[in-house]
Amino acid sequence: IMLKRILSFRALNNTSFLTTSTPSLYKVIFRALSQADFEVVKKWDLFSAVCLERHPVITKPMEDIEARYHEMLQQREFENSLISDFEIQLKQELSRKEKTISTDENVDEIVTQTLQDFEDSSKQELMKFKFAPRTGEDTDDGTPMLKRKLDKTLVLLVTQQVGCDNFWIPPQNIRKHRETMIQTAQRTVQELCGNNIKVKFYSSAPIGFYQYKYPKDVRLKGQDGAKIFYFLAKYISGDISSDIKHCWLDREELKKTVHPNLYGSLSQFLLPE
Repeated sequence: IMLKRILSFRALNNTSFLTTSTPSLYKVIFRALSQADFEVVKKWDLFSAVCLERHPVITKPMEDIEARYHEMLQQREFENSLISDFEIQLKQELSRKEKTISTDENVDEIVTQTLQDFEDSSKQELMKFKFAPRTGEDTDDGTPMLKRKLDKTLVLLVTQQVGCDNFWIPPQNIRKHRETMIQTAQRTVQELCGNNIKVKFYSSAPIGFYQYKYPKDVRLKGQDGAKIFYFLAKYISGDISSDIKHCWLDREELKKTVHPNLYGSLSQFLLPE
């Protein structure tokens, strides 16, 4: 029916080069249309995933060249610095002692000894002071937790079922109807991490993307695969629910844990250290 409605096309000189009066033309056009390859619209499940990072709490250890440069600066500062008030007072006491008469010698010795005691007690106090550890400890079962590797950036992974198996992946959830992708990401944090954790999303736009196809038996049901949009967030405070199996990994541990294809997508937006 549509072919019979084809209008005549005329060239610039008003000469008809295609008309509907030629019966054989219908067959040619119909054969061409029947042999054409039409693109099939695929259906994908949309997911929002959260790459939650815990930033370094302390500075990283200095490299060899940094340590030597720091030592040189301290030496120059010591050589060019003026004496402190305590050193001035100590010199004044020693100078006064030399000028006093012998009857006041015991008094000067007591004063000088008091200054020396103050210096010794200060050194002992410094030696007794315990600095906070640079690396935290994991749990008894070896699960890497939040308070570890304080000088590195850690990424949160949780165990989620993908298909028939469980994998260590960033928290992700399927998008609901009338829900924006950032709203799905925020809901993912609440559902998979609990309400006791506070995070900050850097943007309402995704920073990364990953997709995979479902097995053939699932594709036959109408859904071709999953498209995952990653949102970058920063850990602020709080704890993740103990009911959720999770871990915090640095870049090297992350590469060894997640699927290689997934890590290839994550490495596109996670800054190396």
